[in-house]
Amino acid sequence: MSDLKSLYEGLQRAFYSKPSSDLKTCVDLLAQLKIGLIQAGLLLPQGNVNFGDLVVARDILEIGALTSIRTRDVPSFDRYFSQLQTFYTDYGSNLPPSKREYPIRGLNLIRLLTQNRIADFHTTLESLPADIIADNPFIRHPVNLERWLMEGSYSKVWNAREEAPAEEYKFFIDSLMGTIRNEIATCEEAAYESLPLRDAVTLLFFTNQSDLISFAQQRGWQIDITAGLVKFSQKGEEKMEIPKQKLIAASLLYARELEQIV
Repeated sequence: MSDLKSLYEGLQRAFYSKPSSDLKTCVDLLAQLKIGLIQAGLLLPQGNVNFGDLVVARDILEIGALTSIRTRDVPSFDRYFSQLQTFYTDYGSNLPPSKREYPIRGLNLIRLLTQNRIADFHTTLESLPADIIADNPFIRHPVNLERWLMEGSYSKVWNAREEAPAEEYKFFIDSLMGTIRNEIATCEEAAYESLPLRDAVTLLFFTNQSDLISFAQQRGWQIDITAGLVKFSQKGEEKMEIPKQKLIAASLLYARELEQIV
């Protein structure tokens, strides 16, 4: 435990360092700390465990979850969140509340939205108290995002980035906007042959023309800077040969049969 304490203190210094966290040191220390937690029986605690040790273990895993988002490592965040469930559920009534619990729960909800796991989103939401869903800003934010996505209110999703209750939320909102942009782009390709650059920038929620140009290149669009247009790649229309002679013959036969009936 003395080694764990030393590593934990180093993790806290690295995570809370100014002006920003020393993420590389955090990742290195977290790898060592998780091994220590396994050896101490604290990663997946069972039975009678010292509550003070549980609080430290929970704090280490929470720092790990936030570090994962800051390093853009979603699979790592998934693992940390899964490990935290024991502390939030099985020992939730025994441990003092964690100020990071609902920010991390909210991040998990947004992660489910970015992966289009709507059923899992609602199942996870139903496990939370009604007052938390209604009043907690870290939970209310993803709830609003899900409603706006279902409504197609993409401008509200875009504006929600600046209203994020924690900086880590912006990572997942940016991922959501990437999905939304691709959906809008697909609709534009089907509906238009070209659009003015300034309109395309607005429709796709870009803040400048250079971002649009990069996006256009990825989708194979043509940019005409002189004309101020973005031209969409048109899929060749399938040509179908109409059997005119057979249709005429069938129509005449049908007409003769009608005359005989009359």
